[in-house]
Amino acid sequence: MGEKVRLRQSLLPLAALVLAACTASDDLSAPPPDLGDFRLAHNIIVAPNLTKGPLSRPAGKAEWIKAVRGAVDARLRRHEGEKLYNLGIALEGYVLAKPGVPVVASPKSVLLLRVTVWDDAEGTKLSKAPKAFTVFESLSGDTVVGSGLTLSKEEQMANLAQNAALQIERWLLRQKREEGWFEG
Repeated sequence: MGEKVRLRQSLLPLAALVLAACTASDDLSAPPPDLGDFRLAHNIIVAPNLTKGPLSRPAGKAEWIKAVRGAVDARLRRHEGEKLYNLGIALEGYVLAKPGVPVVASPKSVLLLRVTVWDDAEGTKLSKAPKAFTVFESLSGDTVVGSGLTLSKEEQMANLAQNAALQIERWLLRQKREEGWFEG
């Protein structure tokens, strides 16, 4: 009996992690969370040192910039605050999973980026140093056995870009709450 309880207790954190990974980044039809006076002015994305990781499908810098810009615009242009802010996003590296052996070696996709926030009117940085993000693909029925097997390169990139935009929005919300950003 005690063994079953321990097993159940050890599986609870794993279940919470799986549920957190399943959080939808496609919730754009819902009202945006309150970001105070935030309104996105410029969404500047660069990829001067973009590195393709090992065992990755290739993808060009322009493809990545377009995917991330579109996802960030879709998520953050919903905020209608009174003050303009700029995002500087540097794409650093990626892995787009190739088809692999299911279950045994189910590769996952990842995107690395850094974000800086600027007050447009003041021309000053809100973030003293760029915030680094490691973005993983969403866990779904399509990605459980490895997204390389079930998704196209474009679908993998869109998934990662949407998750990156969601992580950036959550970080901005945390900075608003903890550091007083976007309070007007």
